[in-house]
Amino acid sequence: MTSLPEAFRTAARDAGAGTSDADLDAAAQYLLSRWTEPQRHYHDVTHLTEVLAVVDRFAALAPHPERVRLAAWMHDAVYDPRALGDSNERDSAEFAEGLLQSLGVPDEVAADVSRLVGLTAGHATEDDDPDGELLCDADLAILAADDERYARYTDAIRREYAHVPDTAFREGRTRVLTALLELPSIYRHAAVRDEWEDRAQANLKAELEALA
Repeated sequence: MTSLPEAFRTAARDAGAGTSDADLDAAAQYLLSRWTEPQRHYHDVTHLTEVLAVVDRFAALAPHPERVRLAAWMHDAVYDPRALGDSNERDSAEFAEGLLQSLGVPDEVAADVSRLVGLTAGHATEDDDPDGELLCDADLAILAADDERYARYTDAIRREYAHVPDTAFREGRTRVLTALLELPSIYRHAAVRDEWEDRAQANLKAELEALA
């Protein structure tokens, strides 16, 4: 079984990284230290691993799967539940570009990975962006989980926002779920949509009812 640092090293090499294996391993360990910060209950290494697994499973759908894999590593590299708006995603995108450039990844590739990370703010992609679609689909895969896993997910999200009073949390969470349901579809790629869309729609609607 491939370790997470090895998976990062492979993705970085495939994206053109020109630094040493030791530097790539150090970067992977640094990223993992971010993914294990104490404020994370859902946006943690389990989430990273699950996103990477979806990207691997559907890699043939993306012209640049190595960029999608790197974006998966970076998309919650900065995560503060108290941050406002999309600042976590914007900061993660900026962080991604700088880190990848420091590892010798070509500027154009680093910039594209940064762009992909930014898409996770609203999970809305432009037409003809299969790389972005795969990242967003992978990030939202949890929404199609079975009842037990979905319950653990919502509990973990609530713990991340423990500082938010119940009324304000319900209002904010309702806005998030409503925005997802207002997308043309939760999942972009047809193969993913066919498998997960109905289940995800049902989960979101059930959660909305529980929040009402």
